[in-house]
Amino acid sequence: MTETDVTAKTPDRPGPSPAAGSPNPAARARRRPPAWAAPAAVLAVALSLPFSTLTLPGVFEGALNGPPTLHLLATCLVFGGLATSYDLLYGRVGLLSFGHALYFACGAYAAALLMSVLDLPLGWAAVLSVLGGTLLALVLGAVSLRVNGIALAMVTLAFAQAGSILVARDPGRVTGGEEGLSLDTAHVPDAFVGVVDTVNLYWAAVAYVAVTLALVWWLDASPVGRVWRGIRANEQRVAVLGVNPYPYKLAAFTVSGGLASLGGVVYLLVAGGVTPVVTTAEFTLTLLVMVALGGAGTRWGPLLGAALYTYADHRLLQLGGSDAFAALPAWIAAPLSQPLFVLGALFVLMVFFFPGGVVALPGRIRSVWRGRRGPARTKESP
Repeated sequence: MTETDVTAKTPDRPGPSPAAGSPNPAARARRRPPAWAAPAAVLAVALSLPFSTLTLPGVFEGALNGPPTLHLLATCLVFGGLATSYDLLYGRVGLLSFGHALYFACGAYAAALLMSVLDLPLGWAAVLSVLGGTLLALVLGAVSLRVNGIALAMVTLAFAQAGSILVARDPGRVTGGEEGLSLDTAHVPDAFVGVVDTVNLYWAAVAYVAVTLALVWWLDASPVGRVWRGIRANEQRVAVLGVNPYPYKLAAFTVSGGLASLGGVVYLLVAGGVTPVVTTAEFTLTLLVMVALGGAGTRWGPLLGAALYTYADHRLLQLGGSDAFAALPAWIAAPLSQPLFVLGALFVLMVFFFPGGVVALPGRIRSVWRGRRGPARTKESP
């Protein structure tokens, strides 16, 4: 007798009746806010920050609408969107790639070269850079995804290292070598040039994050996203069910690379240039740390992890040159003045004590609080 026959012959048993005075489930569903309410509220707050004169001493330098604060927030948002694009591969499909920085660098370097060499305006340079980065991700993904696991990580690492060496060698003196490329402001609208217009750069970063989150969330909720989750759980089972995982993995690889290329263009505007640092495999490892810190495979985790990591890196660099660090003994000040040492130690502690990332902290705190209040009452089964 099959499981279907057993289910068909089992009489339907009504569930337990709701207790008196308990709210109706339909009423609770009606009172629950729609799914778009939280993202809309977060977007409204992000867009309104440039109009706020609120000061947070010790957190930001000056008011929220000051150019230094807006520039730092824009940088955090750019890396937040980039980490979200990487989470599309790592957290939602389960693909470990060490070459994601290559597509980010492709968007930044291609846009800078198209404006400085071919005299293209920013709009056309951005479109061609994103298309080029997406095509590059499609081609390299078609080759890399022929293998899985550690082999995939090594193949993507090889491509990333090749791109990093190509940029550092500066063939034809077009990439700037170790000095990188600066933004050619002659082909950039005046709204994105100058300290006064930092607010426009901030809004460009907000727009990039909004587009990335919307596309990733939409794809994750679609039938394609359900196949991605199946591949992450058990790729062989998906293949046994008659679905070829390769096209779905290639689609994720391509979309992720295209979003990273778009982030590279926005980063070029925010940073005012690009350096070979963003071409290295170490930069992709930083993205992996950001995603794991926030919570891989979650809605807000990669964005929060990248924002916290970028902010902490910026603040630690400032504290490393302060008088308070100079007064410390050398054996303490030396490691503490290195942001990577401090962030690495914090990441190790986070992995051991909070493996779910920052987004899992509220749930863990609630469970600890309930445990201190006493064990929950359970109804013994007959």
